[in-house]
Amino acid sequence: MCKKRLIIKLLITCITVCFIQPSNSYSQFRTYESKNLRLIYYDHKHSYVIPHLRRCFENSFKFHSKLFDYTPTEKITVLFQDFDDYGYAGATALPFNYMVLGIEPFEYVYETSPTNERLNWVMSHELTHVVTTDKSSPLDNFYRSLFLGKVSATSENPVSMIYSYLTTPRKYSPRWYLESIAVFMETWMAGGIGRAQSGYDEMVFRTMVRDSSYFYDFVGLESEGTTIDFQIGQNSYLYGARFVSYLAHQYGPEKVLAWFDRTSESNPDYTSQFEKIYSVSLDYEWSRWIEWEHTWQQMNLDTIRKFPLTKGRYISAEPLGAISRTYYDSTLNQLYAAVSYPGELARIVSIEIGAGKVNTICNLATPALYYVCHLAFDAANRVLFYTTKNNKGWRDLCMVDLKSGSSEVLVKNSRAGDLVFNATDKSVWGIQHHNGYSTIVRFPPPFSGWNELVRLPYGTDLFDIDISPDGKYLTGSVMEISGKQKLVKMFIEKLLLGDNEYETLYQFENNSPLNFVFSPDGKYLYGSTYYTGVSNVVRYEFETKKMEWLTNCETGLFRPVPVSADSLIAFQYSGKGFIPVEISNVPTENVSNIKYLGYEISEKHPIVRSWILPSPLTIEIDTLTDYAGVYDGFSNIRINSAYPIVDGFKDFTAYGIRFNFLDPLLMHDINLSATYTPHKILPSNERFHASFNYSYWGWKFSASYNRSDFYDLFGPTKMSRKGYSVGLTYNDRLLDDNPQILEYTLGAAGWGGLERLPDYQNVSASYDRYLTGNIKLNYRNLRRSLGAIEAECGVRGQFNTLDNYVNGKHFPRLSASGDYGFMLPIYHSSIWLRSSLGYSFGKRSEPFANFYFGGFGNNWVDYQEAKRYRSYYSFPGTEINAIGGTNFGKLLFEWTLPPLRFRRFGLSNFYCNWAHLTIFSSGIVTNIDSKEDRASFINSGSQIDFKIVLFSRLESTLSVGYAIAAEKRQRLTKEFMVSLKIL
Repeated sequence: MCKKRLIIKLLITCITVCFIQPSNSYSQFRTYESKNLRLIYYDHKHSYVIPHLRRCFENSFKFHSKLFDYTPTEKITVLFQDFDDYGYAGATALPFNYMVLGIEPFEYVYETSPTNERLNWVMSHELTHVVTTDKSSPLDNFYRSLFLGKVSATSENPVSMIYSYLTTPRKYSPRWYLESIAVFMETWMAGGIGRAQSGYDEMVFRTMVRDSSYFYDFVGLESEGTTIDFQIGQNSYLYGARFVSYLAHQYGPEKVLAWFDRTSESNPDYTSQFEKIYSVSLDYEWSRWIEWEHTWQQMNLDTIRKFPLTKGRYISAEPLGAISRTYYDSTLNQLYAAVSYPGELARIVSIEIGAGKVNTICNLATPALYYVCHLAFDAANRVLFYTTKNNKGWRDLCMVDLKSGSSEVLVKNSRAGDLVFNATDKSVWGIQHHNGYSTIVRFPPPFSGWNELVRLPYGTDLFDIDISPDGKYLTGSVMEISGKQKLVKMFIEKLLLGDNEYETLYQFENNSPLNFVFSPDGKYLYGSTYYTGVSNVVRYEFETKKMEWLTNCETGLFRPVPVSADSLIAFQYSGKGFIPVEISNVPTENVSNIKYLGYEISEKHPIVRSWILPSPLTIEIDTLTDYAGVYDGFSNIRINSAYPIVDGFKDFTAYGIRFNFLDPLLMHDINLSATYTPHKILPSNERFHASFNYSYWGWKFSASYNRSDFYDLFGPTKMSRKGYSVGLTYNDRLLDDNPQILEYTLGAAGWGGLERLPDYQNVSASYDRYLTGNIKLNYRNLRRSLGAIEAECGVRGQFNTLDNYVNGKHFPRLSASGDYGFMLPIYHSSIWLRSSLGYSFGKRSEPFANFYFGGFGNNWVDYQEAKRYRSYYSFPGTEINAIGGTNFGKLLFEWTLPPLRFRRFGLSNFYCNWAHLTIFSSGIVTNIDSKEDRASFINSGSQIDFKIVLFSRLESTLSVGYAIAAEKRQRLTKEFMVSLKIL
């Protein structure tokens, strides 16, 4: 009875703790609600822009609802946040209509994402995602009613994939399809400012035609095209937007809208709907687009070639991938830059101008996709300042000493980029993004903090700054809230006094002045611009106030660096990245204007000009407000979906139902499953099965009775257990400094009515009730290059302490594991050493005191990690749980070979991305402290994984493995494994 009371107390404690509201800043979310909007934010410092954001939503929603005849199935929840230093946004219709928006400015690098006012622009883009995936047909509505909502696919119950497709079919389309219409609409709703009318996009496809590069079909784009070059996932945006723009140009925007619309007459699948609208297959029209693109770009190339092309000397033989701002070291005649290229880790390098040799200075753990990092150069002290956390999070200011090679973090969470060094006072200047503002900041020596000099008004952004050699002037590019851009000059003396007055040097209208830097004598600025449609290098002379073109380039030239009075080094765009090229510092006489596809669309189909949104100020938000106050997640929990499921229990099949509950912010996640096994061979007290799970932030509470599991229907590994259990875990991070992560997990659980140990299916429990508590520490510092499918180098460590309390006795144990990997010169290939050891303080005769090992561990159909042989409890070549002991040591050697990517292997909605082969060998010794009980095993094996995509979005992994194992002086044993990992 005392054990039952103990488990009941544990259950009550778990539930009580789980429902306590945590005392952090996020527990005080505030919300504004209207008929169609639920806007949630957490920082009162963001309240100044909330009215504008609400107007932008209502303004864009009004347009979308009319254009697409759209009525949302529920309010659209918008989380407004400041998690990153550049604007970030995402949207989904599953499980609810949900958007997350960042308050900060978006990147302006290379004009890859031109915008007008950023919240107005991004709302148009993200709402397009919600509208085109949430809008339903009568058939979709039937399934949504049947399943009580839109179903999210879960790996625990794979049949949910089918239900999910039935309720929201358009969500299961490739990324290029989803992004294409969003990019198209963002552009025309902003009056033509966007990626559908972008110099960068034109340059990408013009270069492909010039270089006779391979054009991916729409399947190969997602399977290989988004991993093969330095732009990776952005290729989905590039290809998708271009194809849809082609369709709009050739057949009209109305047909484009009909393709993406979901009505009673439309088909759920995007390919069949395309054929219905255009009367040809998507494959056929895609190939026609490629032919048309060659003709279009050849026309632009011919236009460029009407005047002499700029000749230059290539510095390096190979493209460098993405490139940062570059500095010239006249002492050593070399350049300093940060680069990022597929198959190689991002790094800061020196480039020898004479020989073209690229030398690594230091690795860069967190690169941005296009600009890699922000750099500043102190030539006198031979120091480079740079930023980390460039891809996500709040940036740090760091430095690397070029003489010693040592690196140092100077200021954590500085949030500053666009760095430049002021040689006159030895300070570093930058642009800080915080709470939606762009602020000019100064880091004085010894660089332990910063001074805030000038905060620019919301919507006015400053980027690509430079400081004159005499330290008197700061120049940069200004983006106004209207989308207009200009090159400006500020006075350092006035900035130090907080005066933001500036002089406009040149007005660029809807084209950015990019990368302008001073000449060594301070008489000129060198930069680039798409003013003619092609990014060429230009020179601005202060004395004459004249802008002169220095190049006539076929592709695009960026980031010019003056190296002498008569020469510059600029970076030429290629499909594989940027190539440094030396060019002459002499103005060219003529440069031709090329045509933009977006402009031709507006000329041929002027309806797109009518899509420009009115000013958000026309929206009266006060009359639309239904509620304003604190957001209470718990009171907003509601049923999200319910659907039938099938599970396995022991060797039988169970049938039942699963209920899912969520709040709109996705903080509270509850699921309840109940199944029944209708087999008389089972005792009556084992036929009913139930499970309950509740997650809230880092907390997770779970309870089960005769736990069943879908994957027990397949393969050797069994997770179902007779008996009942209740448990609580809490997970949080002690160190969150990407890529370094240190997290801990605290857990407590109790079991009753057991036959088998919860973690070891083939080991009988010596007592049917027990309690357990554990503490885990996990550390990782892992790196992967562009295009990698998993971590390729770094370290990972785990420490675990656990105590089983059984029948009045404690069975404590300790275990630890550590992984170390390094990259080989072979593209995307690594060597890993993985080790683990453990010690239990109990007797060997007691099952609760032992560790058990054996087998690959994969089920024929599974949802856990595909490469299960890496786990400490796995030992391929032997039976599951065949090896046991109270202590052990294990070492695994692994060689991961480069993945084989497929351009097209399958159908539009079912295809294979890649195949990946690994070879491994491991050894284990158990009961090390006992000569009589000691056992040692070795094995060797390999596994090949095939990444499979279903419905364009649902990824699975088909694994095939084989291993042989041997105990000392025993016969060989063999194991063959086939497993399909779902989701």
